[in-house]
Amino acid sequence: MKIQIRHGLVYDGENHEGRAADILIKDGRIAAIAPRTGTSGGMPLAEDAVIIDAAGCVVTPGFIDIHRHCDVAPFARPDFGKLELAQGITTAIAGNCGFAPVPTSPAWRKEAYSYMEPVTGPVPEGMEFTSYSDYTDALERCPLPINMGFLVGAGAVRTAVKGFAKTPVSPGELERMVAFVREGLQAGAYGISFGLMYQPECWSAFEDLVALARPVSQAGGLLCAHIRCEGGSLLDSVREIIDIAGRAGVRLNISHFKATGLRNWGGGIYRAIELIERAADGVPSRAPDVTADFYPYTSGSTSLLSLVPPTMLKENMTELYKELGTKAGKERLRSELGREHSGWDNMAASIGWERILVSSSALAEHGRLLGKNLTEAADLAGYENPADLAADLIAGGGNVGIILMSMCQADVDAVARLPYTALISDSLYSVTEHPHPRLYGAFPKFLREYVFERKVCSFGQAIQKMTAMPAKRLGLKDRGRLLAGCRADVLVFDPRAFTDCADFTAARPAENMKFVILNGEVVWRGALLEGRAGKLLKRGW
Repeated sequence: MKIQIRHGLVYDGENHEGRAADILIKDGRIAAIAPRTGTSGGMPLAEDAVIIDAAGCVVTPGFIDIHRHCDVAPFARPDFGKLELAQGITTAIAGNCGFAPVPTSPAWRKEAYSYMEPVTGPVPEGMEFTSYSDYTDALERCPLPINMGFLVGAGAVRTAVKGFAKTPVSPGELERMVAFVREGLQAGAYGISFGLMYQPECWSAFEDLVALARPVSQAGGLLCAHIRCEGGSLLDSVREIIDIAGRAGVRLNISHFKATGLRNWGGGIYRAIELIERAADGVPSRAPDVTADFYPYTSGSTSLLSLVPPTMLKENMTELYKELGTKAGKERLRSELGREHSGWDNMAASIGWERILVSSSALAEHGRLLGKNLTEAADLAGYENPADLAADLIAGGGNVGIILMSMCQADVDAVARLPYTALISDSLYSVTEHPHPRLYGAFPKFLREYVFERKVCSFGQAIQKMTAMPAKRLGLKDRGRLLAGCRADVLVFDPRAFTDCADFTAARPAENMKFVILNGEVVWRGALLEGRAGKLLKRGW
């Protein structure tokens, strides 16, 4: 297919200024770009091409979301592709925060899939991924509506080897874990993700994490890390991950970089920025190459299980559910939530139950609680203490998702302004009518609010954070830019009309994306077209 885009203002992803130019796309790549000057210049009208008149529009590379929990969405979500393309996402990277549906072992597969369900959504019945070849083969057989790549999830690796056990990793177990990482990299993973806040990675020793990251360094991959704490222990957690990456010699990207908890607003994030920038200056001497990413909201989203203090966590989820379902278990949870825990963010204490919304549940009986904060939900369900409701929600095995109103806007703006931060959505794919709006609108929201309304970034800077910057960091050599020879993932839209529509009460796709070209094919013309032009992307391609 040959496509010619005429009369648009082209932002190539690297330069912050746009230029009037015409673009010719042929055989899936950018064949030529011809500048226009006034009514002259450009390129002759190509009679044998699909002509797109981009007058009044910008033309940009497709947006690249390097942090999206869409691991099983191609197999489970009929709307996968529509809600991504509506907001301009042409490439997404799965396997973040240590969560992934692969590798798995028969002994722990059911529990592992249940644990990650509030994040990735349910794995379809009958699907199981023992090895990375199982997973990549399934993706290659599945018609993809967008491009997808993946990271090795360190939490999934540890769970496959020893479940949710707290006990130290033996030399033999570590060897098996490293072998899984190498297998994932060989299968095309772009790196590894850590989820040090979550089980079972929260039990991992420093040296074990270094060992898992070393093969990634040898392969030229990236370590994307959900650090241990983002609240009171933010600085210690940033130091820890910089030290791990430095020891392993691996490039580091700190995921959804932020400061949570009311007491940490307006201070912690700036000291954490200083740590990152000292690393950029080579302090300490073994400091790694460090970048970060962020989403354009002051609220996050995760599993209700993350509110359970580490002192109560079990090596078997069934044991935890059983304890929380008892009177003694509820009393213990209230007691543990009433005190501080070193190296763990007590979100119930740091932001309050009224800032924690119930967003999803695998059980229909919880439907009336969705969209309500835990204080409201407790009143509705007849509980005197929201902690008791939280205990019963977890004990029911309902895989409950939550939204945490945990950040302040000034801190998010400070991160957005940094020259080394890329935009992400961190979208969760739990089955619910009340998802975090970032699933539907992170990219247009960034343009609408941060560029046009509050002028936190220029338009060109914003486009770079959504295209060339994440592509370069990940190692996507021929995507994220509009240059001759690059893959033709291209957007055409009116930047003032393109907007997000979702909020915390309604899940609505973004509006006014005019054209999306994916791998040289028009896949969106005001709405999703038939056909699937996405590809499974692998490191080294």
